[in-house]
Formats: sequence, C-alpha cells, structure tokens
Amino acid sequence: METAPPGLSASWDHHYCKPLAEENRSNSTEETGQPPALPPVEFTTEGIIECIHEFLEQFYGKYGGFTPLSETNVLDHLNKTFQSDLNDRMKLITKEVAKYRAGLACAPMHFFQVTYNKHTLTLDDLSTLDDQNWVNDQVINMYGELIMEATNHKVHFFNSFFYRQFVAKGYEGVRRWTKKVDLFSKTLILIPLHLEIHWSLITLDVSKQSINFYDSQGILFKFAVDNILKYILAEAKEKKQAVFQKGWRMVVNRTIPQQKNDNDCGVFVLEYCKCLAFMKPLLFTQEDMPRVRKRIYRELCDCRLSDCLNQDKAT
Repeated sequence: METAPPGLSASWDHHYCKPLAEENRSNSTEETGQPPALPPVEFTTEGIIECIHEFLEQFYGKYGGFTPLSETNVLDHLNKTFQSDLNDRMKLITKEVAKYRAGLACAPMHFFQVTYNKHTLTLDDLSTLDDQNWVNDQVINMYGELIMEATNHKVHFFNSFFYRQFVAKGYEGVRRWTKKVDLFSKTLILIPLHLEIHWSLITLDVSKQSINFYDSQGILFKFAVDNILKYILAEAKEKKQAVFQKGWRMVVNRTIPQQKNDNDCGVFVLEYCKCLAFMKPLLFTQEDMPRVRKRIYRELCDCRLSDCLNQDKAT
C-alpha cells in the first residue's frame, strides 16, 4: 500500500497540529463547553507566509495537487483570515505559491483518488483537466452523475459509452440501461458523443420532443442525430409511450460558444451540460476555459456542483 510522500509528514509537527497542553484544554472546555480556538496568525509578513503555506498544504491534501488552484483562491483565504484587503501582497503570494509548488513537485500524490457512487477518479483522470489536455471518459461520466444529483434526477445523463454501445449492438444492446429509469418523465436527456477524437453533445427536450445537437467546432454529425432518433422511438415503443413514437424534430444549435483550439471540446461539452441542465444561457467563451477546467476539477473532488441555481429551479 502506498503511503504519503516524504516531506508531507513534517507538517504534523506544525504548532497548529499539536494538541494544546492537557490542563489548558480542560480549563477551556470547562469554561466554554467548546474546544479551544487556535491562536490567531500574526498580521506580519511572516504570519502571512505561514498562512499561505497552511492553506496550500490543506489544498494539496484535498485536491491531490495544484491543478485547480488560482492565486485568487489564496488571496481570498488571506483576506478572510486577516479581515483585510491584501491585494497589494499579490507579489508575495505569487512567490510563495511558486516556492511551495516547486517543493512538492518531486512528491506527487500517486495514491490520490476520488470515489463517488460507482465512479472512481485517479490523479491521472483528473490531470486530463490540466492545461490543454484532452478530457477523458471518466471525468465526463462522473460530472454527468453530479449533474443528475444536483437536479434531483429531473435531468438524465447517459454516460459516454451509451452511444457506442447503441451503434455497435442496436437497441437490444442498451435496452436494460433504462430498466429503472423512465426517460419520458425527465425534462432533459444529455448524451455526450465521443466520435474518434472529438466530443459533441446531443440533448433531448422531452416536452418539446426536440433532439438538439451541440458542437464546439460547428460540426454537424447528422448520422448521430438519426441514431438517437432511432433509439428514442424504440424506447417509446418498448415503454408503450404512444405519444413519443412520433413527432420528434432535430434542432441544430449553431450560435453557441465555440472553441478556438483543438483541445477543449470535452470541457465545452461539460459546460453545455451544466448550463442546459440549470437553464443558464451559454455565455462562456474560449477565454473562460482555464477557469472552467479548474472549477470542474474542484467540483469533482468535492463531489458536488458549485454555483448552481436552486434545485427547484433546475430544468
């Protein structure tokens, strides 16, 4: 079994991690009924540096690395800790973050993983959200699970293997995928497509009986839409939903955010999914992708979506 990399264990010698003397702890607990508070960090350069290091240590342990870290995260923490605006200390923050990251570069958390329901993400999976990497199926599928949970399952997300299975084996190959799911009670169905090296998205608006296609490079894979139409008609017949056995129409969404590189199609698909599930307008751009990647990484590690509308406002 792997253990924590050398160098991290030294943090437990920090005075914040040591228990207070027994008599002090007893007296404090008796007087207030609460555990004693940690001593405040001094508002000095040394105190600020100490606070930065403590924040980075906790961040590293929670997220397995610094991929989702922004310097504004550190600044926000300092402002909250010291109840002051420390924006003029950004040079110090940048310097200390760089030093801390360099010190841990030789001690990656190979044992780090995130588990949620039936999903497991390793550090290799999460690293596909770093920089210009291509997002993999594991990231796509766990994020879809979080979307379903956040919408109280009013939205259904088919994982990325669904479409491949349907194309390969037809309706019988995926019939059991909805054994415990009534698709026609949902308001939105999300189907990510991974065609060779590119991600696209098909959605089904059940009430409007529309099949919508979203692609961040402006490509239209009409054969994929035709395949999904075949699927939903077969599903309606199987579930004896006569009203849904006809009347479906295709909608191609061309005035949507587009990528300006060859690397962010998977991130665009996840952002389409989140916005559509919560009826938010698609207002993000290519320039937002570094921030979106970091946010998705944090959401996956936290096992919940952030910045969502109230659940009762979900689609």
